[in-house]
Amino acid sequence: MSSPEVSQVTDSAPVSLADLAYERLRDRLVMLDIRPGEPINDNQLAAEIGVGRTPVREALKRLETDHLVVSYPRRGTFATAIDVTELGAISDIREQLMPFAARRAAVHAGNAMRDTLRAEAEEVRSGESRPHGDRTAMMRTDMSLHRLIYKAAGNPHLEDVLIRYDNLATRIWCLVIDRLPDLAHHITEHADLLDAVADGDADRAEQLTSEHIAGFAREIRGVL
Repeated sequence: MSSPEVSQVTDSAPVSLADLAYERLRDRLVMLDIRPGEPINDNQLAAEIGVGRTPVREALKRLETDHLVVSYPRRGTFATAIDVTELGAISDIREQLMPFAARRAAVHAGNAMRDTLRAEAEEVRSGESRPHGDRTAMMRTDMSLHRLIYKAAGNPHLEDVLIRYDNLATRIWCLVIDRLPDLAHHITEHADLLDAVADGDADRAEQLTSEHIAGFAREIRGVL
């Protein structure tokens, strides 16, 4: 399985420094490595990522559009605060669009993507994608598997919307991740879903996705 990092640039096309900075910063913001409300020091981040200040500033503009950072005149840029009351609105969108994406992926995925999906399902079953005791790594794996299905759907606009809302939801989940009883079964559930998409079973892919996100939402609400 590919690395479970949330922020991956997996396309074969060359990646700009601004894209690289965006991916790296987005990962840190989503996983709360940069805490909500924390000021953003573009000089420090540029040095840490190994790029200039200009790519970091371009990345921050995109991240503001994603609602992951906010800029204030004469004050600077900060990681956005987290409002757990937004989870319901975010979940409403994901519960509608994620099953649709899985259905579309089952219909439209190419042969190479179907092979990739089956390989990922096998790794999920083998346990290789469930780092023992590392909840943050498992959350990254969860997001990575979702993104693979979004890409398989073959609609870049749908993919972009779902990734954005996944990011916002994950920031909330990370606040309570240590209070969840078990994440391993949540990762394991992906195996059947990936196989359903790979097999072109649109109805089953849609159903499994609905069950998957509804079950996790119940667990999150239970600890919030």
